[in-house]
Amino acid sequence: MPTKPTKNVRRNVDHSLHDDALVEAFLYAFGDTPPSLPSTIRTLDEIITDFIIETCHEAALCASYSRRAKIKVDDFKFTLRKDGKKLGRVADMLARDAEIKNQRRGFDFEDEMKAAKDEGAGDEERPRKRAKIVKDEDSLHSSQTDRNIGVAPLDALSQE
Repeated sequence: MPTKPTKNVRRNVDHSLHDDALVEAFLYAFGDTPPSLPSTIRTLDEIITDFIIETCHEAALCASYSRRAKIKVDDFKFTLRKDGKKLGRVADMLARDAEIKNQRRGFDFEDEMKAAKDEGAGDEERPRKRAKIVKDEDSLHSSQTDRNIGVAPLDALSQE
């Protein structure tokens, strides 16, 4: 059942909203023989455009019921809840997107580490931790200069 805004939008559009080559490739993938008829391409383009617009309007309606101005992914999931194939495809695409983001994060980190090792920055030792100031000078097991300023090296503190 088309919504009212869809009819108004399509009435003002006289040309194809999608690339004809893309729509023709889509037709060929589902069994049409090349070259596809221009009327077939135009009809499929109109069907796709109407579906996208109607789905977005329904998702916007779901968002407005939730008293939100912005549409979330969950609104589209709610809109497609009755169509298992489409909902499954959306879930699959979202999972794939999350997997790609995680792989990119790991990939960038590995490249940075590799570049740092190639430059020699990763081979340097870590700077030593600062020594703690100790008030009790008798507990120090270090050199005379350390006892005079009241600073204990970390290895002396770790023996206690």
